[in-house]
Amino acid sequence: MRHTARATTLIAVCCLGLTACTASDDRSTPEPSQRAQLRLRQSAGTAGAGGKGTMRITPDTVVYVRRAGNGTPEHDLYAVVAFTSENRSEFPVTATTRKGGFRWKASNGHTVGAGNSISAARIAPTGFSDGGPTVSAGTFRRNTVAFDITTAEKGGTLIYLDGNGDSCRWTIPPTNSGSTVSALRIALT
Repeated sequence: MRHTARATTLIAVCCLGLTACTASDDRSTPEPSQRAQLRLRQSAGTAGAGGKGTMRITPDTVVYVRRAGNGTPEHDLYAVVAFTSENRSEFPVTATTRKGGFRWKASNGHTVGAGNSISAARIAPTGFSDGGPTVSAGTFRRNTVAFDITTAEKGGTLIYLDGNGDSCRWTIPPTNSGSTVSALRIALT
């Protein structure tokens, strides 16, 4: 009986120590790992450009439009995804939106980078573009990425390649979805 109690105590202490060693700290550099496929409004911890700092990326809305401002797509439509980049560290972190960054992968496997046409690269809806890729310490930025796609490519996978070369993936519905659909549609007109 005494050995059973000691063994149970030893197991509990080891598990507690292991739990403490694997606790999540948003300020640490993420390790390369196999990541689960996420959905809209789910966050992913990512490494900043050059692997420096960490940032939490959360895509929350997608709209499909045939026109944005004065621009029309080269293909059938734009898929515009609104997201936040949150910096929980003590120094500025730069997202990899210019080097790596976002991609759209259709169900047929065709993949395009964000701003893959001249007009898609110019989409910056009012209220959804807080500025460049650098996020100050302890703050967040709201932004969008746009993809010029065919109607058949609606719904797919949003991929974000971070500063360590790791990718985060979100399943994107084939219909307008998310928490700010109405506001984003208005901002795109």
